[in-house]
Amino acid sequence: MEGHHPRHHQGQQQQQQQRLHPQNTSVNLDVTDRFPQWSIQETKEFLVIRAELDQTFMETKRNKQLWEVISNRMKEKGYHRSAEQCKCKWKNLVTRYKGFETMEQEAMRQQFPFYNDFNAIFMARMQRMRWAEAEVGSKKNKATQLSSNEEEDGNEESEVGSSRKKKKAKIVNAGGGGGSSSLNSLKEILAEFMRQQMQIEAQWMEAFEARENERRLKEMEWRQTMEVLENERIMMEERWRQREEQRRIREEARVEKRDALITALLNKLERQEM
Repeated sequence: MEGHHPRHHQGQQQQQQQRLHPQNTSVNLDVTDRFPQWSIQETKEFLVIRAELDQTFMETKRNKQLWEVISNRMKEKGYHRSAEQCKCKWKNLVTRYKGFETMEQEAMRQQFPFYNDFNAIFMARMQRMRWAEAEVGSKKNKATQLSSNEEEDGNEESEVGSSRKKKKAKIVNAGGGGGSSSLNSLKEILAEFMRQQMQIEAQWMEAFEARENERRLKEMEWRQTMEVLENERIMMEERWRQREEQRRIREEARVEKRDALITALLNKLERQEM
């Protein structure tokens, strides 16, 4: 009976732990599912996918479906992220990248481990813009050559040349229209890119000013608190000095009274002896 009682007690403790353990596990799972953290490897995989779709992002204004595509591709790699989470992560990374632009590259790489990934994305974007500008220029040169050939053919052949002129004029017009449309699309892309950059910079400036104002308020509150504490310290020190002064006065009065009593007693004794 004495040996059976501890075993029974241990069994009850194990059952209680087993009943409590699944609840704690489910709570931990809920917390991790609700507030997942981005690891460095996951962020790099996300930037690779975003870099592959960067040209499509620059060519379209409604990019909600593109973020869905990124979310699905992240799920294929084993990372369960929603489209909104991917979009917010991209904005936060761009803001951090803009904030570290004024620093040296070595210091930036230490504090921002995704510097090279962002650099590659933006360099590829600028290279595509240069290619688009070169393509527009080549189309304009072809259109100029076609118009000059039309004039030469028109001088040699009258009727046949006139028909060829009409056909080639249609080709030139089609080429010029394509060039102008490409130029317009390039201008729209550049304008959209500049607008996004200005918006990001404005958001960064607002966040910086908000942090600066918050720091100033905290510093002001700290200074006021320190002034109050200093005034309290001075008042306490003054009260202590006053108490010490009063104690010294009382002590001196007590000593004088004692000396007077002793003197009076001695005088009395002397008179009695006489």
